[in-house]
Order: sequence, then C-alpha cells, then structure tokens
Amino acid sequence: MKQNWKKVLITSLACAAFVGVGMTTSYASYGLNPEVKDATPALKQAAEIGVRVFENPEMKNLANKDAIVVMSFGTTFKESRKATIEKTVADIQAAHPDTKVVLAFTSHIIVDRIQAKEGIKIQTPEEALTALKQDGYTRVALTSLDLIPGMEYAYDSAIFDLYKTEFKKMTLGTSLMYWTGQEKQRDDVTEFLNAFKTEFPKTGKKDAVLIMQHGTPHPGNAYYSVIQARIDEMGMNNVLLYTVEGWPSLETIIPKLKAKGINHVTLIPGMMVAGDHANNDMAGAEPDSHKSILEKEGFKVDTYIHGAGENENVRKLFVDRANESWNALENETVKPVVHHMQKK
Repeated sequence: MKQNWKKVLITSLACAAFVGVGMTTSYASYGLNPEVKDATPALKQAAEIGVRVFENPEMKNLANKDAIVVMSFGTTFKESRKATIEKTVADIQAAHPDTKVVLAFTSHIIVDRIQAKEGIKIQTPEEALTALKQDGYTRVALTSLDLIPGMEYAYDSAIFDLYKTEFKKMTLGTSLMYWTGQEKQRDDVTEFLNAFKTEFPKTGKKDAVLIMQHGTPHPGNAYYSVIQARIDEMGMNNVLLYTVEGWPSLETIIPKLKAKGINHVTLIPGMMVAGDHANNDMAGAEPDSHKSILEKEGFKVDTYIHGAGENENVRKLFVDRANESWNALENETVKPVVHHMQKK
C-alpha cells in the first residue's frame, strides 16, 4: 500500500542532505546511498528531487526576513490573468497573511507587452529577487504556477541555482504535477485530474472532451503521456489530450476520434490561463485554428474558454505547492531517511 505523501513529509521528511558551500536538501524519498562516501557535486545535484532547499552557512546569523516569490509564465490577457494568476497569488497570500508575497513572470516578452499596453510593471524572477535582496530579505520560498516540470520549470530551477547563495535560505517548490505515484510518492497527476474534471461537460458515446495543453521541447513533454494514461485509468471515456507545441498534436488524435465514432467535441484549455493559445489557436475563427480544423473534419465543435486557474480546486493545489516550499523554508534541515540512488 502506498503511503500518504503528506504523512511521509510530516513524519519523516525523507531527503538527501549534503554539506558544501551550503546545505542542499531534497524533500523526497530518494537520495544517495550511504555507501557513497565521496559524492561529487554533480552527483549531489542529481540527487536533488522534489522541493529544493539551500542554506548559506555564511549568513546563518542573519535575522529571518521572509518572502514568497510566485513564478508564472504570465499572460497579456488581462481578464484571464486576474481570474487565474492573480487569484492564485491572492490565495497564497491569504494562506500566509504576515508574509510578503511577490508575483514574477518568467516570460520577459509578456512583461514588456504588459508594461507597454497597460503601464504595469510586473517583475521577472531576477528583478524580484534583486529587489528583495536590496530590501533586506534573507529567506525566500520560490513557488511555481507551472503545471508540469518542463522548460518553464527548468527556468525556475535555474533561478534557484543562480540566486540561492544571495540569501540565508532559499527553497523551490515543485510544479503542480511532479510526482506520478512512483514508489512512496503521491500521484499529482490524478490529484490534478480530480480537480480539473469538474470543468468537463456531460458526454455521450459520440461526444469527446479534448484537453489542450501547451507542450514543450523539454523531455518533460513525456508527462502528457502519463496524464492521458491516468485519464484512461480513471475511466474518463472519450477524454483526449493534445498539445499546441508538443506531442501529441491535434492531428495525432483526430484519427482516434474517428475510430471511436465521435461526432461532437468540446475543446478545453488545460493551461493555467485562457490566453492567446485558448482564444486564438484553440477557438479562433482562422482556418488553422483547432476549432476550424475539427469542423473541416466533420466534427461539431464547442469551446470552453476558461483557464485551469479559475478552478478553485486547482488553485488549492497550487497553494499546497506553495505551502510545501514555505514549510521547507521554516523547517530545520533533517538528515536523510531513505537512500536509493547509486545503490547496487
């Protein structure tokens, strides 16, 4: 029987702790085997799985002044931004009323466009951390609004690596879907689908729900296969996932729809926001929009233009991820409990 992740986290905080320039801790049930006596920096970094933690011993005597930085790709669609990203940040702030919470966009293009169009300056993660450092903040919990650990989450991880030595302590939470039920870990994918499926319309034998995801050139694109597998395992008949910029594409699943005898589909964005991809690529009137392509193939098409962040249950999961990063910031570093990596 799989152990409940939260119980594992609270009771054991299984992790891999290493001492070097600072102490790095991965809150996960994976770590270096204790027989490894001469772990190199590369091996240590490879063992960092889950919530990442760095403590700078040179700053250990500084007083704690804490902040949470919420990192999102962002969107220029103002109304969707308010209903998804800003609402999620507000929920995180409500969970930590006495802590400074800062929003940062990882898309520098979106940052520039919002400033030009709306006169609003949203910081990049680099700008946010530089400002916090200047304002005397010593401990920072980073949290992500990414759904999967793809290229954007790799940016978040790079931010952690580049700025962690600037602070007394820094943590980085996981993407919304990170653990997939392997060994003693929780199943983030099933957790997300249980929250997200409340958006699905009722369907008959000839109806299907198509979830549009973003896609990524990063190997994390493989998560979409896991999501589809979970959809099938959960008995959500005629629910198929496709991506805008990855695999599977819309063209990949059209033959599957026809093989099932589907004649009516509902397109739903499985992204944090309902931005350009949802309004134009998915539901636009242009001949190459997903809606137009499917109609040309003979399907009746409905569109549901709402970002996943509008779903209260999905936002709660993002708050949970932020809380994990925050708890790691507040907790004392613990010794590793479970060691599997490099085990013969």
